[in-house]
Amino acid sequence: QVQLVESGGGLVQPGGSLRLSCAASRSIFRFNAMGWYRQAPGKQRESVAVITKGADTNYPDSVKGRFTISRDNAENTVYLQMNSLKPEDTGVYYCNADTIWGDYWGQGTQVTVSS
Repeated sequence: QVQLVESGGGLVQPGGSLRLSCAASRSIFRFNAMGWYRQAPGKQRESVAVITKGADTNYPDSVKGRFTISRDNAENTVYLQMNSLKPEDTGVYYCNADTIWGDYWGQGTQVTVSS
């Protein structure tokens, strides 16, 4: 079993920044990949950033150049730095872990971008 706890969400003005954190209950060193997903009201959950065991990263065009995912294996934590936020970035952000024991999700943290 893997528990994931997200933090760092909140209300921010357009153009602002937030950093999300995802703390795992087990060592993330051997996880196949970890990622951040978001779900806006009335929309499907979508991937916004993935980082593999080998530290390769992947972003959709909608966030490329604005969002950065990173991992701290010593702290068992994955981060999502979000800059130049736009209203369309609003949603619940979920942390995901792809592991040898299965796929795990956190409870989510709300991000609202509004003036």
